[in-house]
Amino acid sequence: MAKILMVDDSRTSRKILKDILVDAGHEIVGEAGNGEEGYQMYGEVKPDLVTMDITMPVLDGIEALKKIKAENPDAKVVMVTAAGQKSKLIEAIQNGAVDFISKPFDNDKLIEIVSKALA
Repeated sequence: MAKILMVDDSRTSRKILKDILVDAGHEIVGEAGNGEEGYQMYGEVKPDLVTMDITMPVLDGIEALKKIKAENPDAKVVMVTAAGQKSKLIEAIQNGAVDFISKPFDNDKLIEIVSKALA
């Protein structure tokens, strides 16, 4: 079981993700609606893993990833991506993201990626 922080501006996406992760036995220790909130919350909740949406207001997922990794080099961040974000995804991986999950979520694939990221 891992402590997971979810960062996504879509309440619906967070709800779906939360249901899948909790069903798999993980604990959601925080939910943030933008990258700045996610970055602030990371230091408070010290999660084992972060799911980070790429496109968000205030601070996008790539910038939030950079800020988290700058202070926590061992942070495990899995990016959440919608179709057509390939260049952003490459940038995220270059900046230390461990993997990515595509929307709409495939439950089995999601659990597999999370497990692999935590291993």
